[in-house]
Amino acid sequence: MNIKNFINNLFEQNYNFSIVNNKDNKIKPTNNNHTSIYPEINRNLEFIQSKYNTLINSDIVIREFETLAQNQLYKSFIIYIDGLVNSISINDFVLEPLMFPKRVQNPNPANLLNYINNRLLPQNSVNKVEDFEAVCSGINMGNCLLFIDTLNIAFDIDVKKYNSRGVDKPENEVIIKGPQESFIENIRTNTSLLRKIVNNENLVIENIPVGNISKTKCGVCYMKNIANSDLVGEVKFRLSNLSIDSLLSTGQLEQLLEEEETFGVPQLISTERPDKCCKYLFQGRVIILVNGNPYALIAPATIEDFLFSPEDTNLKPMFANFLRSIRLVAAIITLLLPGLYIAVTCFHQEILPTELLFSILSARENVPFPMIFELLLMEFSFELIREAGLRVPSPIGSTIGIVGALILGDAAVNAGIVSPILIIVVAITGIASFAIPDFSFGFHLRVFRFIFIALGFTAGFLGIGMGLFIYLTLLCSLKSFGVPYTSPITPSSSDNNGYFIPPVWKQEFRDSFLSPKRKKSQAKISMKWKY
Repeated sequence: MNIKNFINNLFEQNYNFSIVNNKDNKIKPTNNNHTSIYPEINRNLEFIQSKYNTLINSDIVIREFETLAQNQLYKSFIIYIDGLVNSISINDFVLEPLMFPKRVQNPNPANLLNYINNRLLPQNSVNKVEDFEAVCSGINMGNCLLFIDTLNIAFDIDVKKYNSRGVDKPENEVIIKGPQESFIENIRTNTSLLRKIVNNENLVIENIPVGNISKTKCGVCYMKNIANSDLVGEVKFRLSNLSIDSLLSTGQLEQLLEEEETFGVPQLISTERPDKCCKYLFQGRVIILVNGNPYALIAPATIEDFLFSPEDTNLKPMFANFLRSIRLVAAIITLLLPGLYIAVTCFHQEILPTELLFSILSARENVPFPMIFELLLMEFSFELIREAGLRVPSPIGSTIGIVGALILGDAAVNAGIVSPILIIVVAITGIASFAIPDFSFGFHLRVFRFIFIALGFTAGFLGIGMGLFIYLTLLCSLKSFGVPYTSPITPSSSDNNGYFIPPVWKQEFRDSFLSPKRKKSQAKISMKWKY
């Protein structure tokens, strides 16, 4: 073992933050070889018309007019995309002041640029851009770009007005007790939801465009006084060094940011709930928002996060830990129960009580198929019913799932294709999979369940034991943005809260595996009214 590996292992054993090697988190340099804006208005107009194919693009609007300044008229034009802008704002705060500068006391300034920027554009956000790369970026984002003759810059005026749905209740992460707001497809609305809850100036939201063509806006959100600087730098480094043409969803981004893809376990948390994001922000984690997507990604992720429900925060520790125990058992059942069943019935019948063994054998007397075929048939049928219930319209989706399972199971037993005990095993496994709060982690367990079925059919308990050993070894070796995936279970530390939730008044410290800047989350005596 060389010195570098020895030092890295030493740090990991002491539970310090270990970030992967990323060349000192250097952000990819931007390309500055962009075409500059011309002083001649006609050249700028020709360039824009050619760039946006205005002869065939029906939603590109170019409005030419003249601006009065310095006792002369300057040819001008604005360009915007119809449907992305507020037309009233353009008329009242762009065209009217420029074409009819009645309220301006000094219409003959010495500096045309400052006169336009400071006196004729009463809009809250106006930026000056110097190249056509920035011009196109502003137009594509829904801004209005203003060009004036003799000026080799353009004015990027924020007049965006997207048509989007309002903030609604969460559809996939439903809780009984707690906030009832979810993210929408507008990134600015999503950041406002975070700021409304956090209510602190230390919340930083950085924009990083991803996609050589789409330039999708991604927001990196973190608490600058809590989050580890190496973690923030690693997230920004990975986002800035993605070379793809387009980014369309958080699911696509999740795959691009993961360190290990072959294992299939999710390495980032996906959520539609702002309150859940804020909980992790206060822990020192990083939130990634993608414009056009109602989901956020949270980094880093550990295995316990996928068994966490936002409702746990709003329940008393006794009730929350009871539910966490149920979810842990449900995860084990989802992964191992069918494999254990086939291992017992094929290799280890001696561990069953005699009456139960005779009951299982008598139930299979008329079944013509081998045990493995019988089990796989019912597992695939259950997955088929589940998928059908998701794809059909929601009012009848649940009906198809319930009725389909009842009819199919009863018909299969009456026809002698499967045994009743197998229907019970498959049903318990399916119900347990629904108790997993995170969809991606539940999907991972459902897929790996078939691997353990094959191992149980091939080698019984020995095969399942070897498979479980390899599975746990892979989990322990996995990292999410430098953080061990099995934290805080292992490596264990007294500074970590563990899997089960302590009372609120005992949550004095943040989890040490995140190496936060601010380790204490509250005073040792938080309920001072008692003392």
